[in-house]
Amino acid sequence: MKTKTIVFRDPVVQRVCDKFVKRSEVGYAKYGRTLHDERTGKHKDLAGYLNDVQEELMDAILYIQAAREELTENKQPEAFRPPHPSHASTAQQDWDDAISPV
Repeated sequence: MKTKTIVFRDPVVQRVCDKFVKRSEVGYAKYGRTLHDERTGKHKDLAGYLNDVQEELMDAILYIQAAREELTENKQPEAFRPPHPSHASTAQQDWDDAISPV
């Protein structure tokens, strides 16, 4: 196993990188090999990787739809709607667009 020290200027980037490392650990615990081992050991071909990507993207679309429905069902009263930070004058329109029925 290799180690590497990285200095992050952006804590958001650091958190994403941490998630990648944790995700890799979960995959290794589940499958007993790294993605590199899987590729170089020819455990999966290009078609297999493309199928995995397609399935993951299909799942992502389902998660987006579920999140939109959650926003619609939990619509906040107008008095409690947060302003859009970069377009305060159009906050109402932005909020309505964000939670419009799907």
